[in-house]
This record gives sequence, structure tokens and C-alpha cells, in this order.
Amino acid sequence: MMLPESVLKYQHEIWQAIGETFVMVGISIAAAVLVGLPLGTLLYLFRKGQRYQNRALFTVLGSLVNIIRSFPFLLLVVFMIPFTRLVVGTSIGTLAATVPLSVIAIAYYARLVEQALLDVPKGVIEAASSMGASTVQLVLKFLYVEARSGLVLGLTTATISFVSYSTVMGIVGGGGVGDFAIRYGYQRFETEIMIFTIVIMIVLVQMIQFTGSRLSRWLDRRS
Repeated sequence: MMLPESVLKYQHEIWQAIGETFVMVGISIAAAVLVGLPLGTLLYLFRKGQRYQNRALFTVLGSLVNIIRSFPFLLLVVFMIPFTRLVVGTSIGTLAATVPLSVIAIAYYARLVEQALLDVPKGVIEAASSMGASTVQLVLKFLYVEARSGLVLGLTTATISFVSYSTVMGIVGGGGVGDFAIRYGYQRFETEIMIFTIVIMIVLVQMIQFTGSRLSRWLDRRS
């Protein structure tokens, strides 16, 4: 299939924008797994009726997660500019864009992790306790194993949201496919560029959903 001349003209910029999107989404996924997964696990453990039920800590952590998730994303980006500048030295660019993206990714995935762990049958928890499992063993060998399919599906859903959030970063100079679509498609009235970037995003989201769903089903069959 022959690509439109306008698309061929900007192919270097397109590949650069795709690379920037992958950087933003990749770092946010890493933050979600490294921080959001433990945070969601703590939310689960601190709930009433769980091993380390603690109303005060659960309220503090839950409120923090809810506040971050309730922020309109663009306002969160603006609100975090001083913190972003403190962390990476600038508030503009792809690296700077990963800071607010990572923060929302952590909060978003933490809630999904908590929900996935709540879906684990109580019998599994009781069995782990009866065998004298420590908290680390309970989490790693029982909770995560039983909830692995849900955790993967949650991460898949979260990743698709991160892709969507990354397109907004173009407004504040974060780069990526969204920034490319605005600068080369919308502002220059290049309709073909706009359509092409939309197709790229659709294909990317479909690939993520397909991969995540297949992996989740495979893990579910192993249980």
C-alpha cells in the first residue's frame, strides 16, 4: 500500500514521535509495576479484615490514590511542573513528561491491583495462614499467583490509558504521537497526517489489548 506523500515527507518525524511515545509509556509502565503493584498490595493488606488491617494507613493511602486519580490529567501536569523541574531539571520534553505520567500510572494501577487481590478467594488466604505462611510468602506465593491473570488484565487496561494520556503531553511539549498530530496535522491542516496518526494509535492500542488478553488467558489456564 502506497503511503500519502505528506506522510512520506514526515516519516522521520513520525518515527521519532512513535519512539517518544514508547519512552513515555514504557517508563510509566515500569513505575506502575515497581511502585503501583506494592502500593496496591498495601492497600489490600491494610483493609479491614485483612492480615494488617489498619484504618489510619488505609485511609491515608486510599485518599492519596483517590486524589491523584481525580485530578484532570492536564491540570495534574501543570500542577506538577515545579516537582517535575526538581526531578529532571526541566518541565519540557519527553523525559519531563514521564514524571506526571508515572505518578498517575502508580495511582491508577494501585487501585487495579487492590481489586484483583480482593477477587482472590478467601479460602486461599486461609490455607496460606494455616500453613504458617509469612506475609511475603502470602503475597508472592499465594496472592500474586492466584491474581496473576487479573493483574495482567489490569496492567493491559492501564497501559492503554497511559497511551491515551501520552497524547496529551504534546500540549505541554512532551513530544510523542499526540504532539506530532497537533503540530503537523492540526496546525498545518494536513488531514492525511491526522488520519495516519489516529490509525497508528488504534493499531498500537489493539496490539496492546491483544497481547495482554492472550497472556492473561494463558496464565489463567495454568492456574
